[in-house]
Amino acid sequence: MQITFTPIQPKELDQVIHMFQAAADKISRMNIDHWQYWKNPPSEKIEWVKEGLANGEYFLVKNEAGDTLGMLRILDKDLMYWGEQEEKAKYIHSLVVQEKFNGKGLGVKIIEKVAEEAKKQDCKYLRLDADSKNPNLCRYYEKQGFEQVGAKTLSISTYNLYQKLL
Repeated sequence: MQITFTPIQPKELDQVIHMFQAAADKISRMNIDHWQYWKNPPSEKIEWVKEGLANGEYFLVKNEAGDTLGMLRILDKDLMYWGEQEEKAKYIHSLVVQEKFNGKGLGVKIIEKVAEEAKKQDCKYLRLDADSKNPNLCRYYEKQGFEQVGAKTLSISTYNLYQKLL
């Protein structure tokens, strides 16, 4: 399956929030305390999304038929979680695969596609974070070749910081 990334426009904020809410609902049904703030997002999270949309950092993931499979945010810097870094890297946030497309290896394909683009831009690393309260997600990223290199505690939770050498 071929996938493409289509930029999400600021006027599509409601679609992004809806995808976060659907993901939070799915995670809740798995009895995992992760992303539950998206069920009724606080204003700072809404502003964080608006900023990313304005900066062209959010993308819909689509298949050949044009179906929306999920979304993600790709950043050149991630000061909130990683601080200032010397090495050039791409940062993945907000990776969501719609529930009806789970179990088809899309997460792996999405990460591989970001890695390919990052290599073309001479990035040394692909980086992301995962909520430490979601050990299944942490193991998932580790199976994809990411190594935990730190942790960042924010008001909502503590996040494991992962990177993968490209």
